[in-house]
Amino acid sequence: MNIENPILPGFNPDPSIIRVGLDYYLATSTFQWWPGVRLYHSSNLADWRLLGHALTRTSQLDMRANPSSGGVWAPALGWHDGVFYLVYTDVKNQESGFVDAHNYLVTTTDIEAPGQWSERIPLNSGGFDPSLFHDDDGRKWLVNMTWNHRSDNKSGGIVLQEYDSDAGVLIGSPRLIFAGTRLGGTEAPHLYRHGEWYILLVAEGGTGYGHAVTMARSRSIEGPYEVSPRNPILTSRDEPTLPLQKAGHASLVDTPDGRHYLAYLCGRPLPGTRSCTLGRETALVECRWTDDGWLELVSGSHHPAVTVEIPEAPREPVDQQARVTFDGPALPQVFNTLREPHHDTWCSTSERPGWLRLRGRESPGSRFDVSLVARRLESHEATCRTCMDFQPAGDQQFAGLVCWYDERNFALLGVSSVDGAGRYLALRHASGGRYREGTPVPLGDSGVVHLEARFHGVHLSFAWSEDGEQWHDLPDRLDAGFLSDESCDGFTGTFVGMSVHDLAGNQGHADFNWFEMS
Repeated sequence: MNIENPILPGFNPDPSIIRVGLDYYLATSTFQWWPGVRLYHSSNLADWRLLGHALTRTSQLDMRANPSSGGVWAPALGWHDGVFYLVYTDVKNQESGFVDAHNYLVTTTDIEAPGQWSERIPLNSGGFDPSLFHDDDGRKWLVNMTWNHRSDNKSGGIVLQEYDSDAGVLIGSPRLIFAGTRLGGTEAPHLYRHGEWYILLVAEGGTGYGHAVTMARSRSIEGPYEVSPRNPILTSRDEPTLPLQKAGHASLVDTPDGRHYLAYLCGRPLPGTRSCTLGRETALVECRWTDDGWLELVSGSHHPAVTVEIPEAPREPVDQQARVTFDGPALPQVFNTLREPHHDTWCSTSERPGWLRLRGRESPGSRFDVSLVARRLESHEATCRTCMDFQPAGDQQFAGLVCWYDERNFALLGVSSVDGAGRYLALRHASGGRYREGTPVPLGDSGVVHLEARFHGVHLSFAWSEDGEQWHDLPDRLDAGFLSDESCDGFTGTFVGMSVHDLAGNQGHADFNWFEMS
């Protein structure tokens, strides 16, 4: 049967896919968004259910003050002898040509049980994109890229080191096994076995429009590795008209009937632009082994395609959660917070039953205590709405519907007040760190207000309503591309959600009845 890419729309980069029996599991990066590492399950490669997240405790992941587009990079999922393994990077800094990146391992025997991943085991630092390989002889090997701050390329290549699972430490010295090809930017290594060969799959060319998947192989795990004559296996770097751009950072999985697929990241630019507001998404492509032992796409091309054929299997309905309510004790897992877990001191579904109460903390420009709850934008055509009840005490308090990329790039359709002049609605907008505020719209002294943001291709517009039926457009219109990876020089794509800010430190609160994305 045929399905369409991307299989995971919206910000879902760096896919790591495995099969355990008849079940497929896939992990994606989460960067500065909490919780860490999204986990998905599928029984047919077509329908993917969000299981939850692997990193749910600050003892596993502490991102306070992490930079935007830092945090969790490129998790690699594995399974061996009944145990699931997950290695991941926590990036603390990317300034002045350096990277402070620390790699960790967590494990579990039950990937579907929430909160069951172990405490983290430190592995190494100085590079990112770790992956753990379980060899046939029982030995385990870690591969990761190493950062070279002295080189314009920055990638020092792929290093290999043995992991002692009994002691929980790396042993021996790291060995450089692959310096990369002329594409440069060598990263995202995964090791596999195919017959007598060790197969090294890597990403090269950078994670933007020059991205590519390349391959090398060796009869010894420590090398030397010979480069595939078919490289790049997968890329869109040479065809800017393809609907799926940035193809790269792949992992390999087989099906029970012997077919092979790459899960890879891609980007869908806004029409007529090179701006990817949805971030980097996850797609599939079928590949095969050649008679001489190399990988190639079954299409005979090296380009990604929107349509992919997968084995026939029953479809499984997946709840799209267009409108999310706050009736339960927990924050719905479709939502994420910035750098830290939500806590009932600032984020509660119990203080006012049926509503989400957010208590205002620092400004949208902070990297510390920001009361913001948001979900991924998944389409270039989307209407996002919420219903808010908020009584601000002055202009130091404001709350509303937020379209968010990072602390320097956002649009907040918010309610505030000026002493003695009552409540008003205005669009608060920052682009590249420059803040602007739109024309204020007077509101009544009390009552709920419905807020709307509409994404229509390159256009982003806003509206409001008192009753949820009669809507009033705001004159403020933005180019949606300002919330793209390219404009913001980041890796995370657009989120839309709810935020509350109290610059006076009094924790004034706003209540939200529901959130809708359609």
